[in-house]
Amino acid sequence: MEKIRRLFRVGSNYQLIIVNIVFAITGTLALYLAGDVLHFIGVMHGDVSNVVYWTLRILVIIPVYQILLIVIGTVFGEFSYFWEMEKKMFSRFRKKS
Repeated sequence: MEKIRRLFRVGSNYQLIIVNIVFAITGTLALYLAGDVLHFIGVMHGDVSNVVYWTLRILVIIPVYQILLIVIGTVFGEFSYFWEMEKKMFSRFRKKS
């Protein structure tokens, strides 16, 4: 269990459980909401090709997931943990010179 806690960079088994619950809820909700966002902007699965639909869906899932991760992490009292994770993720997107 210690190895898993080090991997997730958490201090206790309780925090590990909370972090995993947040990831589970966030992933499920992001997938669900991505369909609603596409529907809201008028992109229906049958109206466009599969390639276009799934490309758009994945592009919508990414920012929705990032926002939900912070929101749900905050609800579970782990804002600082997930905020650090977000900063690390965003730093990977920056252009290196």
